Amino acid sequence: MRRVLYNLKQALQQIGRNKGMSAASVFAITAMMLILGLFFILSVNVNVFTEVVKSDYDTVEVYLKDSTTEAQAAQIMEELKNLKGVSKVTYRTKDQAMKIMKKRWGDSGYLLNSLGSNPLPNSVLVKVSNLSAANTVNKTAVKNKGVENTTYYKQTIDKVTKITNTIQIGALVIMLFLVVVSIVVVSNTIKLTVFARAREIEIMKVVGATNWFIRGPFLVEGIVIGIISALISSGITYLFYGKLVAKAGVKLMTMLGSPLVPAGYLCGNLVVIFLALGIGIGACGSIISMRRFLEV
Repeated sequence: MRRVLYNLKQALQQIGRNKGMSAASVFAITAMMLILGLFFILSVNVNVFTEVVKSDYDTVEVYLKDSTTEAQAAQIMEELKNLKGVSKVTYRTKDQAMKIMKKRWGDSGYLLNSLGSNPLPNSVLVKVSNLSAANTVNKTAVKNKGVENTTYYKQTIDKVTKITNTIQIGALVIMLFLVVVSIVVVSNTIKLTVFARAREIEIMKVVGATNWFIRGPFLVEGIVIGIISALISSGITYLFYGKLVAKAGVKLMTMLGSPLVPAGYLCGNLVVIFLALGIGIGACGSIISMRRFLEV
């Protein structure tokens, strides 16, 4: 315990002596974590949205032309109902569709009253048991002359999945670059401390101090810088994301049909990630600096 307190005391003193470089290290790591946090929040919420969409993949909505009569609509429904994998076929009028849209818009639903006539089409909702059946329904429906278009969730799922993968790959590339930059900055900060204490280190070696006794304060210094950066990043991320959820969470849920991940849950996990990352970056920066400039 006495050894730990000694290393911590020395580390804090070293940070105090090199305030400028220590602040630069904290700034670099904090900036990297904030960017990582942004991509993490985007990725998690897009994944939630993707799962919500996937839960509706079993529905193909077939939009009918305005000229399609009720008799023709009935024939289309019968044709689709006989397809393999179809479990249920229902008819939705344009008035029903408008009511659903107003409900999704929430408090802003009254804006739809200014449209005058209802621009939405009548449609047929086809429930299927698997994705293969949804493909068959989609291909059969678009061939019918009474059908205007279809909404097929597979297309949406593919697009959202592609966006999610792009975000994750982009986050990984940017994170790796910023991690390297942060390690270099921390390494340079520790290097200055090593140079400043070169004579003291030589004396410690002469009197028999072990390698790890000398390395300890430098390692703790890097870890402390990483922890400070992680806490600052977590606080800023929670503050801004919490405000976003409070002010726009309901509106976004209404528009997208998917809720935002609660700030407490998401940021709680992010704190753990930030701390692990900050400690790792600080420790790596210290080790690299000591290997290059501390000959013990």
